[in-house]
Amino acid sequence: MNTFEAVRIVAAREIRVKLRDKAFLFSTIFFLVFAVGGTVLPAMLAGGPSTVAVTGTAPAALSTADLDVRVVADEATARAQVRDGDVDAALLSDGTVVALTDAPNELVNALSTRPTVELLDPSALDPVLAYLVPLFFALIFFFVSLTFGLQIAQSVTEEKQTRVVEILVAAVPVRVLLAGKVLAGGALAMGQIALIAVVALAGMRIAGSGDMLSLLGPAIGWFLPYFLVGFVMLAALWAAVGALVDRQEDINGASMPVQLVVMIPFFAVAMFSNDPAVMKVLSYVPFAAPAAMPVRLFQGDAAGWEPVLSLVLLAATAVAVLFAGARIYEGSLLRSNGRTSMAAAWRDREARRLAELDAESA
Repeated sequence: MNTFEAVRIVAAREIRVKLRDKAFLFSTIFFLVFAVGGTVLPAMLAGGPSTVAVTGTAPAALSTADLDVRVVADEATARAQVRDGDVDAALLSDGTVVALTDAPNELVNALSTRPTVELLDPSALDPVLAYLVPLFFALIFFFVSLTFGLQIAQSVTEEKQTRVVEILVAAVPVRVLLAGKVLAGGALAMGQIALIAVVALAGMRIAGSGDMLSLLGPAIGWFLPYFLVGFVMLAALWAAVGALVDRQEDINGASMPVQLVVMIPFFAVAMFSNDPAVMKVLSYVPFAAPAAMPVRLFQGDAAGWEPVLSLVLLAATAVAVLFAGARIYEGSLLRSNGRTSMAAAWRDREARRLAELDAESA
């Protein structure tokens, strides 16, 4: 078989195994529930407009307010409906507002004379959204890349520990095995993220959050390719980490540098999301760009050309990291004498390459 067919077979095997994994299914369900809860649930809990019983003719001011106005026959009926909980408040013919326990602010505000309001920055983001949206993008990239990355490392180590890798390498080249694992992990992670994005956008549409949808739509659209390229970059490192050790117990220690590479951008974006200068720098740092640039797009701080340039830099870095990870992976995959250092794996791959060249020339 050719290389493409071999990569496809390896990737298909990894995907079949992962689709039967309970941890993968649980994480997918968790994120979908989180996306639905964060978009649809607030609108459901908010309920409909406040109901107001009115005696006589409803004032014109109530027609422009978000209130459910119900005309009743007399004051006694209005008071009875308030007491029975049929309406939230009542407006009597003399202008008295009747409520059960608390003053109905929506009705009082509608009846009050409002001053002229001048907004100096009408496009400014809500402070809560300005905090939650960066945290959401950073959390998704951090959690999904860390979870899938650890699973790739554990899969590689398990194959080494059970010596299945020796059978696999006899059938397909080492780089084909790595490419299949990275392709499968990237496809599953991208599928999970895309499903979450679709559910979140659908939830916002159902909840009637049109303004939020227009703000988040472009940011989510850019987040998907950023996540895919960033994950492929990290997946090669996770596979190399899995190849460096012989036991599952050693993965945490060997993967600490990669975990820091994932964790530091997460905390940086979460902490400095309100600092335009820091976020601009982070949006061009490859390991932070998948979370930082969508945040800048959401905040409206990025020019049209900036995400393109940032994505190109991220892709170039991903190619370089992919080659480096592949070299470490090849140099350590067949070693079974304990944990292998990155330097030793790098040298071993170079020695193997020179031996292969000598064999070909002979």
